[in-house]
Amino acid sequence: MKIGFVGCGNMASAMIEGILRKGLCAREEIIASNRTEEGNKRSQERLGICVTRDNCKVVKEANTIVIAVKPQYYEEVIKEIRDLVTGKHVIISIAPGKTLAWLEEKFGKPVKIVRTMPNTPALVGEGMTGACANSYVKEVELAGVQAILSSFGKYEMVPESLMDVVVSVSGSSPAYVFMFIEAMADAAVADGMPRAQAYEFAAQAVLGSAKMVLETGKHPGELKDMVCSPGGTTIEAVRQLEKSGFRSSVIEAMKACAAISRKM
Repeated sequence: MKIGFVGCGNMASAMIEGILRKGLCAREEIIASNRTEEGNKRSQERLGICVTRDNCKVVKEANTIVIAVKPQYYEEVIKEIRDLVTGKHVIISIAPGKTLAWLEEKFGKPVKIVRTMPNTPALVGEGMTGACANSYVKEVELAGVQAILSSFGKYEMVPESLMDVVVSVSGSSPAYVFMFIEAMADAAVADGMPRAQAYEFAAQAVLGSAKMVLETGKHPGELKDMVCSPGGTTIEAVRQLEKSGFRSSVIEAMKACAAISRKM
């Protein structure tokens, strides 16, 4: 399997590093395109893969193609490469809001497409990706795509109707978590803790808490209750968060995020 990336920014680089780490492909079996020579130099130095400024060359040389450009450039890129895409290719999209139907329309012919939504924790091998495929993708081809997605974290196949929800709950949510960590660190700094130490305490608390949810199988509410002693410090903090509309703020933010995704 030779894999090509049209665009090689942070997300594509994270995917490539995962692929290499898991040994799915050798470096010479991966090709990526950048708009600039500077971008190609950066990709070459960081990843050691084949690079080019020609998107069409990527399609000619690879059979699995990841379109890793920003959503606003998708139509332009598809127009450039669509005549070269054949039945041997599997196209992987990572753009929010671009439906399978929209992608098929832009290619203007039957094309094997897997729509995905990864997130930035892929950069540290802890990504979460939602994916769905059109009817042209064969089972063995989908298994190959799933191997790619699992190389930089976890993945789940979901109905396309849930892909905008995936954007809000995992694609964009690292930003909310980073804000939460920053706010906790700010409070610790306000109470006298050095900033670097505050970030470590806050980030490790979030990491450990997430791991408890995933590994214990317990409901998050049950895990929360385990920390909240009667009349204690934690339940008072929880009371203040609820008083300030913590849950409602998160829910409304995610609903707004999903709404924007549907309009893209």
